[in-house]
Amino acid sequence: MNIAIDGPSGAGKSTVAKQLATKLRIPYLDTGAMYRAIGLKVYNSKLEASDSAKIEKLLPKTKIDMVLANGETKVMLDDKDVSVDIRQHFMSRIASDVSAIPAVRIWLVEMQRKIAQNGSCVLDGRDIGSFVLPNAEYKFFLTATSDIRAKRRHLELTQKGEKTDLAKIKADIEQRDYNDSNRVFAPLKKVDDAIEIDSTDLSIAQVVEQMLWHISAVGNN
Repeated sequence: MNIAIDGPSGAGKSTVAKQLATKLRIPYLDTGAMYRAIGLKVYNSKLEASDSAKIEKLLPKTKIDMVLANGETKVMLDDKDVSVDIRQHFMSRIASDVSAIPAVRIWLVEMQRKIAQNGSCVLDGRDIGSFVLPNAEYKFFLTATSDIRAKRRHLELTQKGEKTDLAKIKADIEQRDYNDSNRVFAPLKKVDDAIEIDSTDLSIAQVVEQMLWHISAVGNN
């Protein structure tokens, strides 16, 4: 059983996906973290995200692993734990820019498909249902207003001790929405067979319950 959860930045996809996977007792694959890891490598290599030729040459020399340790999934980049580093706010823009490079997407998508073929899992991203796993049994498109997504992100970063500007966060989110939706290769979009859930006025628990209900309803048909 493969479950695809797509949607714009800050809609709560990762949190929902983790909880849904826990409820269903199946693995969760954080595809967004994989793109952030590539973005971090590009940043640390002092390359511009627009330099697709040099970034493509980095891929064969890059190793990304998702390791479960003490109940938490650690993101390993070239055998180094970068779970904290990739969550810095500025990494969102870099990850978005790097993810628009076809060679990067193809490289990571092949990795993600192999993992999904080996067993049940929940994947979240922007093109899971449309490109990565078009035949996934269950597809969801999770969204929310940009105001709400910005407020959630601002609160998350503030709780981590980071100083951020709400207006800038909202601008960054809306820019990423535009970039993700308008890239030529595998853009962010809601596929016809995906169930859309607007989380603007819903808690994470309510979103998870809605997804579980739909999965149960389809499974009983």
